[in-house]
Amino acid sequence: MDDKQQFSMWYFVGAAMLLLAIQSLFSMQRAQLLQYSDFQTLLHSGKISEVSISEDRLTGTADLNALGRPMTDFLGRTQSAEQLNNHTFVVARVPDESLVTDLRAAQVKFSGRIENRLLSTVLSWIAPALLFFVIWTLLMRRMGSGQIGSMMDIGKSKAKIYVQKNLDVTFADVAGIDEAKLELMEVVDFLKHPERYRRLGGRIPKGILIVGAPGTGKTLLARAVAGEARVSFLSLSGSEFVEMFVGVGAARVRDLFQQAEKLAPCIIFIDELDALGKARGVIGVAGNEEREQTLNQLLVQMDGFDTRSGVIIMAATNRPEILDPALLRPGRFDRHVAIDRPDLKGREQILLVHAKRLTLSPDVDLAQVAARTPGFAGADLANIVNEAALLAARLNKKSVQMDDFEEAIDRVVAGLEMRHRIMRPQEKATVAHHEAGHALIAEDRPTADKVTRVSIIPRGIGALGFTQQLPTEDRYLLKQSELLDRLDVLLAGRVAESLAFGEVSTGAQNDLQRATDLARHMVTEYGMSRTLGPATLQNVRSPLVTPDAVNSLRSEYSEHTAQIIDEEVRRLLTDAEQRVRVTLTAQRTTLDRLAQLLLQKETLDRTELLAVRAETVANAH
Repeated sequence: MDDKQQFSMWYFVGAAMLLLAIQSLFSMQRAQLLQYSDFQTLLHSGKISEVSISEDRLTGTADLNALGRPMTDFLGRTQSAEQLNNHTFVVARVPDESLVTDLRAAQVKFSGRIENRLLSTVLSWIAPALLFFVIWTLLMRRMGSGQIGSMMDIGKSKAKIYVQKNLDVTFADVAGIDEAKLELMEVVDFLKHPERYRRLGGRIPKGILIVGAPGTGKTLLARAVAGEARVSFLSLSGSEFVEMFVGVGAARVRDLFQQAEKLAPCIIFIDELDALGKARGVIGVAGNEEREQTLNQLLVQMDGFDTRSGVIIMAATNRPEILDPALLRPGRFDRHVAIDRPDLKGREQILLVHAKRLTLSPDVDLAQVAARTPGFAGADLANIVNEAALLAARLNKKSVQMDDFEEAIDRVVAGLEMRHRIMRPQEKATVAHHEAGHALIAEDRPTADKVTRVSIIPRGIGALGFTQQLPTEDRYLLKQSELLDRLDVLLAGRVAESLAFGEVSTGAQNDLQRATDLARHMVTEYGMSRTLGPATLQNVRSPLVTPDAVNSLRSEYSEHTAQIIDEEVRRLLTDAEQRVRVTLTAQRTTLDRLAQLLLQKETLDRTELLAVRAETVANAH
């Protein structure tokens, strides 16, 4: 519960207590409560001046000093004799047939009274009821914007609406995906100048599906389209349509399109479309009926509206293979915009966009940072920029320096440094030889990526050290020789351990897994096996995408072929291990020298690595 809500609750609690206090004061009479026997004593002694008779009580004035005992008021204070003279009293009425006769005999003025209890009734029942109703209404309104919501609005769309003044994202904020930006410029131009297309009879695509890996900027690109066109932007996730109540999703789809028509021209953006648009199965499953009804309603709505109204539907997904084919046909999502991970130039542009808000040191080279982050998406690069700024601020620097970016990259790639993790000397020596083996083979193989840093500082959960390689350029095709060199680099750490200590450790588990996967891809997908020839023998997905078969795999080869595949994978790994063993045996002196230097400094850069190799070669001659 936040502070604002706590303040409101205490406010109403205080109001309730105040109301109860007022009620008590109104209901509390300043009269002295007497017993009926005391009333009889005062009556017979002639000390009562007047009496008012009601259904349940007798009220009047009398000289209470005649009772001969001290009296207290409603606050517990003892009253004086002057206060008790001609004092108001109250007596509970009891059945007494001689009451009127006794009053007449004592010559007491008396009268009947019908009490008006409207005020006490209001204070006792209606006012508390109104108070609790107000509290309940305010609480339900507050919870209506949170988790519970109002039952009357359950069929309403949960789309977040951004009007023109709230859209501050333009194409200038999107970098590294120039082809996708050019593709969507047509949508922006249509929303700005629709008459140009209508005059020639052209029709803008009804739906635009943005496909790309997580973090590549799909949502940012959609918002940039709305920002460039200066139109309203309705954004929501595919999972927000589906609820536990049947029919809610379809109602929300209808309400979404109704809102869009009122806000036209506008853009509807559905993020994570795969949560809503999964392929429908042949056999109905009860748990999926609500989702399928929602999908059917979306298909109907996309067929029923006209792009001339100025409503454009955009969606994003990173799993296009599981979408229903009906969504992808022409007339619905008939244009697909693929966003790939940025290349070297694109990464530099993205870093420039995110680094605008930082105070950078002159030594910062964003081109070098981009070169050290191959395969990173836009979100990854934004995270690196933010981590570098946090590291600089933690050290109280005046600007973000290059070493902050390098540490940020290491932290994102390998994890947080664990300098306080205690390792036995034998374990540190094993890790040092392991990483030295990776570094030497990477430098020895002609097509392998060159090493930029070697470290034996534990990072993250399981990484006891790492060897960082820097590709010289972006690669889209890999030759067989390049893949074999990568196999050598992966197995080099394990072979180095074997040469130095006569046995291997568990530290090469991840290297072995990656090497095995690479060898199997070479055999089954790339046709790089002399025995099997140019054939693709990978497991393929079933063409019938159903809820039960979406993850099912089948093999299109015999058991004998599977055995040959295993033998070919084993041969590739064994041959690579033998090649690495020959190389490291010839460079054993360099291996030991590099491992010793790692044990001393813990981290070596490329300059120090090359210096060790050159020194060893010079000593050998």
